[in-house]
Amino acid sequence: MPAGLKRLLRNLAIDVSPLRDSRDYRLLFSSGVITMFGTMITMVAVPYQMKELTDSYLAVGLVSLAEFVPMVVFGLWGGAIADSLDRRKIIVWCELGLLATSAALMINALLPNPQVWVLYVIGAASMGITCLQRPSQEATLQQVVRHDQQGAAAVLSSLRWNFGAIVAPALGGLLVTSWGTAAAYAIDTATFLLSMLLLWRIRSLPPAEDAAPASLRSLVEGVRYAVGRPDLMGTYLVDIAAMVFAMATALFPFLADELRAPQALGLLYSAGAVGALVASLTGAWAARVQRQGLGVIVAAALWGAAVALAALAPNIWVLLVCIAFAGAADMVSGIFRMTMWNQTIPRELRGRLAGIELLSYASGPMLGNARASLMANFGGTRFSLGAGGLLCVAAVMALGAALPKFRGYDARTDEHALAEKARRQSAETTEQAPA
Repeated sequence: MPAGLKRLLRNLAIDVSPLRDSRDYRLLFSSGVITMFGTMITMVAVPYQMKELTDSYLAVGLVSLAEFVPMVVFGLWGGAIADSLDRRKIIVWCELGLLATSAALMINALLPNPQVWVLYVIGAASMGITCLQRPSQEATLQQVVRHDQQGAAAVLSSLRWNFGAIVAPALGGLLVTSWGTAAAYAIDTATFLLSMLLLWRIRSLPPAEDAAPASLRSLVEGVRYAVGRPDLMGTYLVDIAAMVFAMATALFPFLADELRAPQALGLLYSAGAVGALVASLTGAWAARVQRQGLGVIVAAALWGAAVALAALAPNIWVLLVCIAFAGAADMVSGIFRMTMWNQTIPRELRGRLAGIELLSYASGPMLGNARASLMANFGGTRFSLGAGGLLCVAAVMALGAALPKFRGYDARTDEHALAEKARRQSAETTEQAPA
């Protein structure tokens, strides 16, 4: 084999060292695979059930809007408690709560007349619990994975997400159209049961000895830290802009009908993850990129351009290709953002900053789907896709120009990255020293 080809294959190969070296990361990874599978099935089932019950663009879009306030409140509070309590306990108890919400959706779907309000209320409750849990999950990665393996862990985490995001929506589309939404919710409930068995085995992850108690003051401290770092603010603002203007999954049930391909509904939800999976499988190169800020800008602009092109798709297959390309671009952006976060944020602030991160990548899709639904209500699905994609590109370029420190971020010279690297190396040396 030519030497050049060998080097190329080496650069594209996935680095599995975090899975090999960390038992707790293996447990978290396996749990994530299982719950992602069920959650993605429910992601298809809820808007499908709402469409069947109401046949309304706005009703479907308002599902995301109903989840917005719980996401903001519990996302910030989840970040505060992630820095002040045992992160393992938070993760396990929240998993139990999510199991209960999935069971409630299943019971509602089995009723002779399923209630629309239940979808809004349980959807909001599920989002609140998820956002309470997510900061602890994100912050835990910094504790259980070595500093020099954070880039590889970001690629593996994206690969895990894509596994569920490809298979589960396709299966979810088939389940809801063939067996009904109750079957989809039942599978989601079962995945949480299996996940809890794995999470229970993770070692205790107590807070730092000098950790500040969860309070409004500690939340403000985290926000001040984030605002004081333009590179971090860039990761949040670019992602929010990209999602608000170009996210449009709420339109998928209507696009499938317009293109006379209702059975392809699950494929529409899976297409973005297919592109993201390709990006993950070939993403070893992304773990070696040092200019992650510029990488986020380019990837987010490509995401918007792909969504704008989707508005011109003449058939379902071209539409699927455009969505897949958009998914690949979004995944590359996510890998760069996660690497920046885990390599530069101090441990004592990691939970609170994870809460802020959650607001950036969770609020954007919610508001984006509401925006897409409103624009489609006035101008149709194609108008919503095209205008949203173009607005995304313009907003990302404007933010890149306005945030030079974010655009010029370099992990090799950034003071925060170098300080965190030195701290982690010192801690690892201390742990390995003989008693």
